[in-house]
Amino acid sequence: MIRKAKAVWRGTGRAGNGNLSTDSGVLSETPYSFRTRFETRRGPSRRVDRGRPCWMLHHGTGLSLQGAGYTPTELDTEAAVTLEREGQGFRISRSALTLRAQVPNLDEAAFARMAGDAEKNCPVSKVLNAAITLDAKLV
Repeated sequence: MIRKAKAVWRGTGRAGNGNLSTDSGVLSETPYSFRTRFETRRGPSRRVDRGRPCWMLHHGTGLSLQGAGYTPTELDTEAAVTLEREGQGFRISRSALTLRAQVPNLDEAAFARMAGDAEKNCPVSKVLNAAITLDAKLV
């Protein structure tokens, strides 16, 4: 069983904002920001696990870009998460991430390095015992 979530992010880490959608329709262009994720503002909660891989990659890439002096115009990520039966429940066995980014004045090699670093340092990626792939490109 494969479940998909898509996140679009515009702007920098704390000041930016975006929207989340899931293939189930539970989220459809649902707005989110740093405040809705970590402060008391209303919005998608941290319990929305299907959107989390997208958001964590957005957040990590956005922050590393910002730290390097780049401001992304838009980060568009889709996560396709594979769920497999394990015992009485399910486990995530694979997460395929696709990232398309618009970042003025950034070359493809530097972007690929930053996106790879974000993938490796993502807290969610570190705890999942799953194959995680990333296809990242500047557009």
